[in-house]
Amino acid sequence: MEKVKLNVLGITSSQIQAGAYALVLSEEGGPYRIPVIVGVAEAQSIAVKLENVTPPRPLSHDLIVSLARAFGIGLEEVFLYKFENGVFLSELHFKDDDRKVVIDSRTSDAISLALRTGAPIYTTREILEKTGFVSEKGEIKVASVEVETKEIDLRKFAVEELEKMLAKCVEREEYERAAEIKRIIIEKRGE
Repeated sequence: MEKVKLNVLGITSSQIQAGAYALVLSEEGGPYRIPVIVGVAEAQSIAVKLENVTPPRPLSHDLIVSLARAFGIGLEEVFLYKFENGVFLSELHFKDDDRKVVIDSRTSDAISLALRTGAPIYTTREILEKTGFVSEKGEIKVASVEVETKEIDLRKFAVEELEKMLAKCVEREEYERAAEIKRIIIEKRGE
């Protein structure tokens, strides 16, 4: 069985399922793209990592990575091994000094962990050809998910993180939110 390496291209709103997102994986060095439908919470967890946002408290995926590292367990790879009834089935391949363990996982969780650990993501050529599409231009533009910070206490973020959020709000022309973040930055700096 030939394994094909995949990269995370990005996340966009699902055109098929309302209230969901499409996580787009791309074949490394090839034209295929695979859309994986994920829920809002999973999309936000992935987007937090893709956008390099540091939440004030660890998310569940961060906690799992910290726990594994504390016990000397490493994530070797993520493997999307089957596509059944419109759902990708995935495995986490863990390793420590003595043994290797394979654990079944939701694909969204597996990819979120792979992003946090740098573990490679693989599938089979058969799944790639069955579920993928070829981008005509070789590239597709994928919008990132908005990381919801409106309910998070912004005072818990470091000034550097707040400045990144401020820049994104200005870029998206979200001026009310930008003003709120700017006010907190000024408070934190004691200006």
